[in-house]
Amino acid sequence: MLEIKEHALLIADSHYPHHGDAFLTILKKLHTGEIKVSQLFLMGDNFDLLFGYNDYIQTFSSEAISLLQTLSQKMEIHYFEGNHDFCLKELFPDIHVYDRNEQPVIFTLGEKKVGLSHGDRFATEVGYDLYCKIIRSRTILTLLRPFEKIIIDDRIQKLSKKNICHTFTGFDTKVKEIMKHYESCDLVIEGHYHQAKVLGKYISLPSLACQGAVAMVKKGKVEFVPLKQIEIPL
Repeated sequence: MLEIKEHALLIADSHYPHHGDAFLTILKKLHTGEIKVSQLFLMGDNFDLLFGYNDYIQTFSSEAISLLQTLSQKMEIHYFEGNHDFCLKELFPDIHVYDRNEQPVIFTLGEKKVGLSHGDRFATEVGYDLYCKIIRSRTILTLLRPFEKIIIDDRIQKLSKKNICHTFTGFDTKVKEIMKHYESCDLVIEGHYHQAKVLGKYISLPSLACQGAVAMVKKGKVEFVPLKQIEIPL
C-alpha cells in the first residue's frame, strides 16, 4: 500500500496565480533545496485554473508548471486533481496524478489507514457531479478549443476577483456526511473547503491562499504549518 512518509509536505488550495505567489515560492525553494521534504502532496486547486488538452491555459502559470515538471524528475509527487485543476496526467507524466473518480486514494501513515482526496468527491449535489463529468471530458474540451481564448479570458477575469476565503457554516454536519464514505479509514485528509480544521478523524487542510499555511508530517502526525516555518530545511 502507498505510504505517507515522515516529512511529507501537503499543499492544498493555493489558487495560483490569482491569490498570491506562495505556491510558486515553495516550488522554487524545493527546486533550490532551501526546503527539503520526503514527498510532495498537491491536494487540488493549487492552480486557480488549469486543465489538460489546452496550450493557452498553460500560459497563465507556465513557470509553476515548468518547475513541477522538473521537480517530478527528482522527487515523489502526488497530485489530487481539484475542481480548478484537472485532466493533468498528460501535462505531468512523471507525477502520480489522481482524477476525481480515482479519489479517495488510500495510504498508510504508520499503522493508520488514511484516505486522501481533494474534497469535492462526496456529499455533493447531482448537478455538481454532472458538471464535473462534463467539464472533465476530453471531447468537450476539444470541441471548445476554437473558442478557448474568449472562454478562458472571461473565466480568468472572474476568478481573479472571486473571494474564496469563507467560514463554512455547518461544516460539522458536512463532515459527518463525508465520513460515511470513509468508514474503513482511521484518518481522512481533504482540501477544498479552506477550513484548516481537525474534526475527529477528519482533517480539513488549510488553504495556502486563505490561511497561508500547509501541512507537514512530523513524528507521524499531520501538523498545520505557517508558510514562514517551512523555509528551514528539514
